Amino acid sequence: MILQHFGLGEAPFGLTPDTSFVYHSRAHSEAFDTLMVALDQGDGFIKITGEVGTGKTFLCRRLLSELGALDASYTTLFLPNPCTHERGLLMTLCHELGLNLGYNPAQHKLLPALTKALLQCAREGRTVVACLDEAQAMPDEVLECLRLLTNIEGEKTRLLRVVMFGQPELDVKLAQPHMRQLRQRISFHYNLTTLSSAETMAYLNHRMRVAGHRGATVFGAREAKLMHRITGGTPRLINLVAHKALMLAFGSGEIQVSASHIRAAAQDTPATAQRGWSQKFAGMWAQWRERFSSVSAPGSPQRWSLS
Repeated sequence: MILQHFGLGEAPFGLTPDTSFVYHSRAHSEAFDTLMVALDQGDGFIKITGEVGTGKTFLCRRLLSELGALDASYTTLFLPNPCTHERGLLMTLCHELGLNLGYNPAQHKLLPALTKALLQCAREGRTVVACLDEAQAMPDEVLECLRLLTNIEGEKTRLLRVVMFGQPELDVKLAQPHMRQLRQRISFHYNLTTLSSAETMAYLNHRMRVAGHRGATVFGAREAKLMHRITGGTPRLINLVAHKALMLAFGSGEIQVSASHIRAAAQDTPATAQRGWSQKFAGMWAQWRERFSSVSAPGSPQRWSLS
């Protein structure tokens, strides 16, 4: 119902990274350019940091998609969850490379098999790029193992290139004296920042257009400015609040999101709720829930979650 109300083909503010919704903000464009230049230069370690919700995973998926389109030139390995020990790291890399080492292979067999696979990729003219998400959660010994793996070299270049995506805690970890060798290996890095006020408005309406909206602007300048103030320009929080604000606009039969819709949606979102707002905004959301449940057919699947 909500999608039909706004003329949408899909939900515009999902939390799952979807590269079809890519918005080329200044920070993301600069970060992506940094990644592509660094990989072209053949550097062993690249680091991307940013606060929670600034789009690190989205950027990682975009990089994997771009390199995947260059399949003849790159072999990509994606580690979405941090490995907690060296053996787990080696096994994950071997698995990502498609190596069949049998059940529970001995650790001393993992490194030779991995080295052999990396050399084979080099002979075929393919660069192996390992993308690590949530790198700040990796133990020091696992990061050190990665550093040693990047020592494996062919005749002209390193056989494995590593892109680390992490929260600012990754910088704190790498600042430790015993991590200086790895820190010195990082030749390219970029810190993702949040969206500006102008970018927030462009981001909101860009996602609406990608989702299929073709009517009048749903998020006006005043509402986008309020959204930026409430969320700090963090894309994940913008998606959360915008998602609920659209629901409220639908519930009141409107085709544009108002400031009151945004405030009520923010009041219902723990990460953005602020003291001093009128209780009527919390009440507005409660009324919407009641109204929505009453007009929804019993047992019918809902395409949009309420939280």
